[in-house]
Amino acid sequence: MTPEILAALEAAQREKRPTVLATRLPDGAQTLLPDPAAAAALNEAAARALDRDENGTVKIDGQDWFLHAHNPPLRLVVVGAVHIAQALVPFAARCGYAVTVVDPRRSFASDERFPNVTISTEWPDEALDALAPDHRTAVVTLTHDPKLDDPALDRALKSKAFYIGALGSRKTHAARLKRLRELGHDEAALARIKGPVGLNIEAVTAPEIGLSIMAEIVAVRRGAPLPEKARLPAAATPAPQAA
Repeated sequence: MTPEILAALEAAQREKRPTVLATRLPDGAQTLLPDPAAAAALNEAAARALDRDENGTVKIDGQDWFLHAHNPPLRLVVVGAVHIAQALVPFAARCGYAVTVVDPRRSFASDERFPNVTISTEWPDEALDALAPDHRTAVVTLTHDPKLDDPALDRALKSKAFYIGALGSRKTHAARLKRLRELGHDEAALARIKGPVGLNIEAVTAPEIGLSIMAEIVAVRRGAPLPEKARLPAAATPAPQAA
């Protein structure tokens, strides 16, 4: 790898730009993609590698290229250090997400409840400003408290987050959307929020709810068609929990 290629790759990583390092086989010539000067088929193969987070060899115009995808990390921001979050976090970690749990309530957001997890005890709007969700970030609000969920959703809607989900019944969600409209968000923006959060698998327990949420995040990321939420899952209206 030449110093110029290395510097350009490091710059792309700092700026969180998806980039593919393409190496032509067997002579070892390298280039970074996407590149307007490269063959369209090579750029298209690079786009597929980034979308799938896959490395591998492709044949373009009779030449073999090894494509190494360098994507920004997948991240999940969970607002609310509640029981559902405790179930969701391990699922997300196993799926390759770097998780941050945000909750200013220190009795909830503790290392004992979330071992080996990044915790922020800032208010959600401040935490989201610092985290700056990008197109590889999912944001889920679980507190059921407008004072915490609404500021997080406001910031998430202003970001490029690929997934935004909010816990709550349909009635709760309707009231939430009304408040967010009053903050200036239009219908196209509000349609980004998955509410009630998670696929409807009739989840009841915290692990089942966590599974339904993670399944929906994966489905959205992979572009899978989502079924209509014909009726409210029982999981959408959890009872309040103690710290």
